[in-house]
Amino acid sequence: MRVVHAVVDALVTSGTMAWQIAWSLVLGFTLSAVVQALVRRETVSRLLGDDRPATLAKATGLGAASSSCSYAAVALARSLFRKGASFTAAMVFEIASTNLVLELGIILVLLLGWPFALAEFVGGPIIIVLVALAFRVVVRRRIVDAAREQAQKGIAGTMEGHASMDMSIDADGGLLSRLFSRAGYTSVSHIFVMEWAAVLRDIVIGLLVAGAVATWVPDSFWQTLFLTDQPTLSKLWGPIVGPVISVLSFVCSVGNVPLAAVLWNSGLSFGGVVAFLYADLIIIPILLIYRKYYGTRMMFVLLGVFYTSMVIAGYAVEVLFGLTGLVPEHGGAEVGESGISWNYTTWLNLAFGVLAFALVSRFFATGGKKMLAMMGGAPGEETS
Repeated sequence: MRVVHAVVDALVTSGTMAWQIAWSLVLGFTLSAVVQALVRRETVSRLLGDDRPATLAKATGLGAASSSCSYAAVALARSLFRKGASFTAAMVFEIASTNLVLELGIILVLLLGWPFALAEFVGGPIIIVLVALAFRVVVRRRIVDAAREQAQKGIAGTMEGHASMDMSIDADGGLLSRLFSRAGYTSVSHIFVMEWAAVLRDIVIGLLVAGAVATWVPDSFWQTLFLTDQPTLSKLWGPIVGPVISVLSFVCSVGNVPLAAVLWNSGLSFGGVVAFLYADLIIIPILLIYRKYYGTRMMFVLLGVFYTSMVIAGYAVEVLFGLTGLVPEHGGAEVGESGISWNYTTWLNLAFGVLAFALVSRFFATGGKKMLAMMGGAPGEETS
């Protein structure tokens, strides 16, 4: 019975966190779908042909308006690279599309508070600058050429099949008239559902892991690991260990926010939590995808450059927010203790639930089932 109670407690915690963020996920994916419906991917590829600062700024903006699914972001970056984008611009697009998207910011505010959302959007550009500079020094032309040769091999994998689907609106007229046309409604509904299909597994896993960790792992373990009794060392250690936990957790996309909330309540430093959030692009499954897409050598380059940049960005936000007094007190994150009640969250979930139902209904009414079938299989898996 003790085991049953432990499992139930973990599931209740996970379910409460899911209830708290449900409406924000619908809002974020709807806005992302609207943007993607208006911008053709061929246009994106043409804009990202080099690694000049202006080009990387465009890559950042376009990435921030794109998908928040880490697997889809990795696949889309490869697609852009294959279509002529520079490798640096493709990687910048990838970083921005997982760390600077609106839905991530909303969920961070709900579960961790606005300082974490602000830190995410402050640290993201720092990582992008560091990665761009590192690529100029570390990534030689022959490595990029080898990566491009590897990237051109094979047929697009299941996630890249989703990422490469251009469902932007072809109708004439202004942006609003195109968006509110029947074609616009259909395009938004298809992108909305495909984005959910791409990221739902990670969200569920993230919530289950967060619920289990919050319920089962004793505080003493985290306090020892995070050196909470030594504040200075804790701040130095946090950005180093945060990404390592992320790599080993296998949780990415917005699914790692609930676990980040648990880690924050358990004593991980502010910079460590932020670095943990950044590291969804170097979890083990994605590293294996890098190896398949770009070769073993480039995989290790990406691991080293990304990890180092994430650690430095974690230190940067720790210092900046510490100097300005914006680092919140530990223990304020929402990790499911409050339960479900009839409040503003309930009204928002009901309202956005209606929106989600309308979009899903349109998706299936316009041939969406065939598109879902094209995504069958594991993330990043290649087909032949």
